[in-house]
Amino acid sequence: CSEILADEEQRSRLAWHLSDCFQKDSGRSPFPYCDIKSRMVDCFKRLDKEAHSIYLEFYLETNTICHQLQTDAFKRQTERLVNELKQSAEYAEDKLENIEEKAEHLLLSSENIHGTLSSIDDQTQQLAQTSKVVKERVNIVLEHSHSVYERSLKIADSQMELQNGQIKMSERIDEGMMMLNESAIKLGEEMNSLKNEAVEIEKEIGKVGDAMSMKMNTLQSKANVIENITETSLNRQKQLIESQSSALEVLQTVTRFQSQALEESRGSLQQLISLGHSQQQELIQRQEQLKKSHDDLVENSKTILDAQILTIVCPMNKSTRLQSSLGDTIYVTAAAVYSMIITL
Repeated sequence: CSEILADEEQRSRLAWHLSDCFQKDSGRSPFPYCDIKSRMVDCFKRLDKEAHSIYLEFYLETNTICHQLQTDAFKRQTERLVNELKQSAEYAEDKLENIEEKAEHLLLSSENIHGTLSSIDDQTQQLAQTSKVVKERVNIVLEHSHSVYERSLKIADSQMELQNGQIKMSERIDEGMMMLNESAIKLGEEMNSLKNEAVEIEKEIGKVGDAMSMKMNTLQSKANVIENITETSLNRQKQLIESQSSALEVLQTVTRFQSQALEESRGSLQQLISLGHSQQQELIQRQEQLKKSHDDLVENSKTILDAQILTIVCPMNKSTRLQSSLGDTIYVTAAAVYSMIITL
């Protein structure tokens, strides 16, 4: 369309073809044939008015039609590109999922490889330590074998000495056997003498047995006597136990009586204590009353002394009244003291 719209001849030919298609589709007579090499002006001359008007309408709409065609083409191309992009995206997504799965498998494989390498490293370290331990043990075994070799040499020497000692010991054993035979002969002779002595001892033992049997009979008779005495003493002990039980009952009765008497004496003592306490309280109260009366008497005596001084200083007409009042006071005080003394 860009090339057609740029060239007026091609634009006219496009409008001619569109009009011809319209005529054919609408059931009308098609446009006359127009050669591609001929100009459009020559072709226009063969059109009537109606066909020319149809051509003119299509000619005026060529820009719109081209734009619409371009839009449709762009839309189709865009849809195709979008579909291709979608397919490529889905393909890429599948590939990414496959890559992710493969990456996970690769990660697991790498972790397994790392674990295997770690275990191999640990095993190599253990192998190195084991080799060191084996080397140390081999050195120890070599030292031990060297010491064993030295000990074997010493053992060989000791075996030689032992063989020599065995030879000497066999000689000594032979000598000892000879001495043992001689001692056995002497022992036989001594055994015969011991047999004779045993016969004599047996005779003496028989005599001693007879004497012992006589003594045992005597002891049996004494034991019977002791048994009788023991039975008698047991009976007496039973009687003594019975008398002790009766005495114990009497003692319990006396103990109960003593406890009762003790409780009664305790009650009487408490009564006496309470009575003495009450009398002591009364005595204290009376002493306080007597002290108060004594204080009153002292105050009255002071008053009398003051009054006497006043009688000396004051006029004679006042002395008579003062003496009468002092006499009354002294009388009252003396009566109170007398009553307190009687109460005490």
